[in-house]
Amino acid sequence: MKKNMGSMDKAIRIFIAAAIAVLYFGNVISGTLAIVLGIIAIIFVVTSFINFCPLYVLLGINTSKKKE
Repeated sequence: MKKNMGSMDKAIRIFIAAAIAVLYFGNVISGTLAIVLGIIAIIFVVTSFINFCPLYVLLGINTSKKKE
């Protein structure tokens, strides 16, 4: 599994996940929307920590600066 995410990409994903968490715990979103966005937030955090996004492989995207 090659790394395909750069540091800016990871930071943006973590920021979006944090924003979703704030909206959820601030009772701005609820119900099905909260569940869907929560799952997306979890996926963003996990992919940020492992530096790999399977969707990027399918789309041929690589935001990592290192050539591995």
